[in-house]
Amino acid sequence: MNFEQDHQLCLDKLLWATRQLDVNVSDQDIAKIAEIIVQTMTGPWRYFHTPDHIFEVGGSANAIEVLAALFHDLVYVQVDQTVNFNLTFYIVPFVREVKEHLYIRAADDLPQDPMFTMVLQVFGFSPGQQLSPFSGQNEFLSALVCAKVLEPFFSQALILKIIACIETTIPFRPNRDGLTPAEHLYERLKAANAEYNLEIPDAELIQAVQQAVRMANRDVGSFANPSSARFLDNTWSLLPETNHNLKNPSSYTVNEYRVALQKMDGFMNFLKPDLVFQQFANEPPDAAYQNLLERAERNIEIARLYIGSKLFTMAVLEALSRRFGRNIPLSTIMGELNPLGLQIEKLEDFLPDVPNHHPSRNNLEREVLDLLEKGRYSSSSYDIKNSPLTTLMVKVMGFDRIRELLGQAKDFFKDELSGETFLAACDPTIVEIITTSMSKLFDSRKTALMQATAS
Repeated sequence: MNFEQDHQLCLDKLLWATRQLDVNVSDQDIAKIAEIIVQTMTGPWRYFHTPDHIFEVGGSANAIEVLAALFHDLVYVQVDQTVNFNLTFYIVPFVREVKEHLYIRAADDLPQDPMFTMVLQVFGFSPGQQLSPFSGQNEFLSALVCAKVLEPFFSQALILKIIACIETTIPFRPNRDGLTPAEHLYERLKAANAEYNLEIPDAELIQAVQQAVRMANRDVGSFANPSSARFLDNTWSLLPETNHNLKNPSSYTVNEYRVALQKMDGFMNFLKPDLVFQQFANEPPDAAYQNLLERAERNIEIARLYIGSKLFTMAVLEALSRRFGRNIPLSTIMGELNPLGLQIEKLEDFLPDVPNHHPSRNNLEREVLDLLEKGRYSSSSYDIKNSPLTTLMVKVMGFDRIRELLGQAKDFFKDELSGETFLAACDPTIVEIITTSMSKLFDSRKTALMQATAS
């Protein structure tokens, strides 16, 4: 959708939610709020965290969840590389920047602001605290903007419930002190309810945390997608958000693409299913929760093998590319992406057909090989959806040998192993096939160049 369509849908959701909650906001003020949201969510680096994402996360049945979702990703410093200028009005009185790090202002530098203090309490943060992008920085600042934007129109009790949903979208948190993140939130909500004399019944506080968990689980819902191809599509949409060099597919280097894959590989190998989805007071019910965990475990296993195999491929290409430079565009080696359908030859055009010498031993390997050969659900703007070179490597070497050599590949990435030493450890057939295919690709370019010169 374009900006106008996103703005109208955001406007529609705000109007619906405010009417559901019996909150009186003028059409002019609703339009301003929608503009703030959509303007931020359509920034140049937003590939996954877009208006479509917040509309999906909010669902359509619960007004609190709809509103929280609209605001929950407004601040995403790693993606936007800054805080959107339109949001600074709400943040600067409470947060300062020191040497590229954000800090909550010290107590004696903070204005007397009960709404800010409530947001601070819901998140369990303190004056003077350094904010971390991996420990709730973005969610806290998004909740702060949400609270200050809605403050003129909404009761403190409603805002408490909305920012509780945003807090719960802090992802991948382990239990602490014997309590889940949702249980910790419940305790903080009880404390805030008492401190601000909101008189919210305990049953409503429980319901507020259930709403928060439901929305947070939708936020990471792709992990439970029954289609691994669609799950990997979402993963590939995330890569360019924090690896901005991928925006131009003709110029990002072998090394830059490898680094992007390496970061995702590290993340997937850290992640456990019980860090992805949450449960509180039978939300979701046990059977549904277990199903989410099982699907997440399956998709994580697939992603680990899929990304690890592609990372090994990049190690081979990077080692070969160092024979003629350290900053070689991937398109120089693989051929350019060709959205216009021009007659441009690619490395895959010169790869031989090879039989599969290592038949898949289980469903996981079969599914990953199918994903590599046939592709993810859709192509991205910076990468093709299938992986012909990795497919060839799996057929020649097998997944076990790739797993075994991935450790040496990572030593090569750290410059603890030379490129030639790494290549010597690889299957010589693979190195020969790729070298020969690259030579043929370069020869075809030379021929095309000479023909153009001769004409």
